[in-house]
Amino acid sequence: MKCIYYFFLFICLNSFLVSAQCKIERWGRYELSIPAKIKGNPFEVRISATFTHADREVTVEGFYDGNDTFKVRFMPDRQGVWNYVTHSEETLLNNRKGTFECVEASKNNHGPVQVEECNFRYADGKYYYPVGTTSYDWMHVAENLQKQTICSISEAGFNKIRMLFFVQNFDDDYPEPELFPFEIKKVEKDENGKLVYEWDYNRFNPGYFRHVENCIDSLKNIGVEADLILFHPYDDGRWNFDKLPLSVCERYLKYLVSRLSSFRNVWWSLANEYDFLKFYSAKDWDFFTKVVIENDPYRHLCSIHSYTAKYYAYWKPEYTHASIQDQAPLQLGAAGIVKNIYKKPIIFDEVCYEGNMNNRWGNLSGQEYIYRLWMGITAGTYVTHGECYMNSATDYSKNFLAVGGCFQGEAWKRIAFVRSILDSLPQPLRHCDPSWDLHTASAGENYYMIYLGKEIANDWLFELPEKNIGYNSLKEGTRFKVEIIDTWNMTITEYPQIFETTKAYNKRVFDKEHKKVLLPSVPYLLLRITAVE
Repeated sequence: MKCIYYFFLFICLNSFLVSAQCKIERWGRYELSIPAKIKGNPFEVRISATFTHADREVTVEGFYDGNDTFKVRFMPDRQGVWNYVTHSEETLLNNRKGTFECVEASKNNHGPVQVEECNFRYADGKYYYPVGTTSYDWMHVAENLQKQTICSISEAGFNKIRMLFFVQNFDDDYPEPELFPFEIKKVEKDENGKLVYEWDYNRFNPGYFRHVENCIDSLKNIGVEADLILFHPYDDGRWNFDKLPLSVCERYLKYLVSRLSSFRNVWWSLANEYDFLKFYSAKDWDFFTKVVIENDPYRHLCSIHSYTAKYYAYWKPEYTHASIQDQAPLQLGAAGIVKNIYKKPIIFDEVCYEGNMNNRWGNLSGQEYIYRLWMGITAGTYVTHGECYMNSATDYSKNFLAVGGCFQGEAWKRIAFVRSILDSLPQPLRHCDPSWDLHTASAGENYYMIYLGKEIANDWLFELPEKNIGYNSLKEGTRFKVEIIDTWNMTITEYPQIFETTKAYNKRVFDKEHKKVLLPSVPYLLLRITAVE
């Protein structure tokens, strides 16, 4: 009897474990792993799987993960039972069938970020306001520094980071990374002692990709989107990853997308400063973009980044948003014009960086960066952070832009405060009366924000545009409160008077008693004006 009891106990426990393993939360990641020893180059073996749920069917590509193991990953977007079947010319990989259950998403899982008109929203409908930073090489440095980067980003409150897939070459003394994306055929030193690599472009190094995946999952765990830059020009002949043959680029992109497209927090950035990659033409970039889009069944966010003020054709349907290097937010109204031209979400991913470098792009003060940030936000666009403090001209150990680690400056301390203001918005911001009023932004009916920037004033006359594009015009007799937000000192003070609107005079609305708001004599003030019952 004991044997029968233990046998049934074993069956029950095993059934419980199988059941537990087969429950995947919505927008989570289901992974099918198939051991198979294949003759020849396993990276050339194709495997895919079709996942079905009621009337929905999704086919995804799999990949070889080393150690005689093939994998297929899938991100379910509907709750309920999913069935799958694999496809491959290899018998061991073909016609594998199975089932799993997709359950409700956990509290902090809002799904992948998507685009709705000119705004970002998570798949569950929650608005997403990108307040990101940049650390190009943080994944390719020492492990303790990687962990510190995750802690720093979490503490600051950033919700996006731009980062390079390929390691970059800062200078001749920059240490070699421990992992590379391709297998090494041969490595030797030239007459100057420089390492020269011969790569096997037909074989990837799965360990490198696994490491990237672990980093992206670490970001997901703290609510951060991984804006992954797929190509960059900062190699300078050290590894020649900026001069890969086109066939290798295509193979690399397909392999990368098959591994990463099921990660809900990944974005595709085709390149950083693509126009410095002289090895590739505009036609090549169109081809690379097509490869990524056609192999991504979930249509993750996708863009490309260029050098200063060289705007790409972001209106192409492949690009979900614009990733721009320019100082347009400095010019009143310019950021809004860019948004009106492309009619897509705009992220100014480089407006120069906070730091102490001896160049014009890396020596902003913290206050100047926060100023540019709010100039962009109140124009209905977004501005990415970067920080590059150096101990010397060649010491990158404290340069967050380069290697991550700890922040050294002042702007990062204000990011959580910025996020709190954005997260309280009923709708994304945009100019109320474009071209006529470049100061006043709206987040809905009777909800306004005015950024005073560097202006230091003693008072502000209560005055709003009658027009609020997309919403009803401002009515006479609407009562408002005004909050004075000090964006640098991070304070919010409610003004102790209520204001009531007049009828419109020449498209402008005032307080019936022409009251003013008395202001503290400091710069960087933001006025939040909202209706009261």
